[in-house]
Amino acid sequence: MGTDRTMPSPNDRDRPGNAALGRPRLYRGPAQLAGPSADVRRHPRIWCPRTWVERCGDPKLRRIGVARAWRGGQSVVTAGEAGHILAGEAVDRRCRLMSFWRRKRMLRGVVLGVCAFVISCPVEAQQAQPLKPADLPNPYRLVEGWPVLPAAMNDGRWGEVSRVQVGPRGNIWVLHRCFADKPPGSAVCLGAFKDYPPILEFDPAGRLVASLGAGLLAYPHGLAVDRDGNLWVTDVNDAGRVLGMPATNADGVVMGQDVLKLDPAGKVLLTLGKEGVSGSGPDAFDRPSGVAVAANGDVFVSDGHYPNAHHNARIMKFDKNGYFVKSWGKLGSAPGDFDGPHDLCIGGSQQHVYVADRQNKRIQVFDQDGQFIAAWPQFGQVNSVFVGKDDTIYAGTAYPDPAYAGKAQDDPTATRGLIRGIIVGSAKDGTLKAFIPDPTDLRTVVRGSSASGITADDQGNIYAADVGAHSLRKYTLQGHH
Repeated sequence: MGTDRTMPSPNDRDRPGNAALGRPRLYRGPAQLAGPSADVRRHPRIWCPRTWVERCGDPKLRRIGVARAWRGGQSVVTAGEAGHILAGEAVDRRCRLMSFWRRKRMLRGVVLGVCAFVISCPVEAQQAQPLKPADLPNPYRLVEGWPVLPAAMNDGRWGEVSRVQVGPRGNIWVLHRCFADKPPGSAVCLGAFKDYPPILEFDPAGRLVASLGAGLLAYPHGLAVDRDGNLWVTDVNDAGRVLGMPATNADGVVMGQDVLKLDPAGKVLLTLGKEGVSGSGPDAFDRPSGVAVAANGDVFVSDGHYPNAHHNARIMKFDKNGYFVKSWGKLGSAPGDFDGPHDLCIGGSQQHVYVADRQNKRIQVFDQDGQFIAAWPQFGQVNSVFVGKDDTIYAGTAYPDPAYAGKAQDDPTATRGLIRGIIVGSAKDGTLKAFIPDPTDLRTVVRGSSASGITADDQGNIYAADVGAHSLRKYTLQGHH
């Protein structure tokens, strides 16, 4: 029923057994360092990431078992919490030195010396991330004229586009707001737009293959496609009327606050939550923003689009039949907590859960049981996140514009004071590799985020759904066709 939180707090100073054993206490990690040049040797408590030792590759260290020692412990600090200091290198969750001391009974001075050597090793983990996204390369090319939207659909003009995903057959599925653009940034499939289908399928060439879902959603937001080709969509509507229009379906029931599972033809197979009813328990949502499906069929929902009445900010897990399994997180900024979780995905070689923790301006990483792994603020104020099979991570994001003289912006839908774009990096360690600037002139945008939805295919082509710019984009690597 409640949350399942078994990770120790990063602020737990006194680890079990420290005082009783009379052994040296450990410094909690790089999150407390002022920068890459900080001298950790002056601290009485030190954490040394396993990756530093392995990358240094010193055979003597390996012989005495230093590298092996990291595999037996438990980490608390992540490099994501240290910001740009460690280039996004995630501190392995098995890097605790206490196990080393317990196993090897080595003197404190020896351990400090090892850590000093490791920290002095010239490896990538020590290099700071670029402070500005413009410092990163952009090896991608925008594919003009993709996709082709039939003229019969709103004269071939997009409204707000919320999400995009690649299906198991390689086709691209799009969740949009029925070509509506009002209210700006949160348009609804009501009134004159209610009969348009909010779900469209395109082939890789950009030709429309199918359309479905008319009348099912008021405020389409999240989308996932499972291995069987079934579609999972979320509706964040929380109002009985919007712009004077009733937000009800054909049966007169207020739409929203639910997650629907549809077959590829649009038939509703399963409903999570209660249509039109908000809540904070295990059987209800308050503005479910995103959905992801694991290989075994488990379903994960990011619940608590900002703002919401119940102050929900959590990840909810269900089994393949829709039965509640667990939830984790609450409103807050501590590791494992959220503020406006806007999207999530399951991906990469380790099939971790990646959450776009938008108001907290970071990506958080968990295993599928909700165990906290890392927090990566270097990805900016993230709207969307996707991780490919090759452990490449893509995120639609916004960074503060250093050239902007006005008040700093905390609203990712703001049209001034932000540098918007798509950030590309490594899902293994959080390093940043490329940045694709938003091609839109933000002076033409009334309100709404860029790359609110993001995905990539197996060839590395990137697809982005734009709420504010009313567009759907495709990028290929330079030189690829």
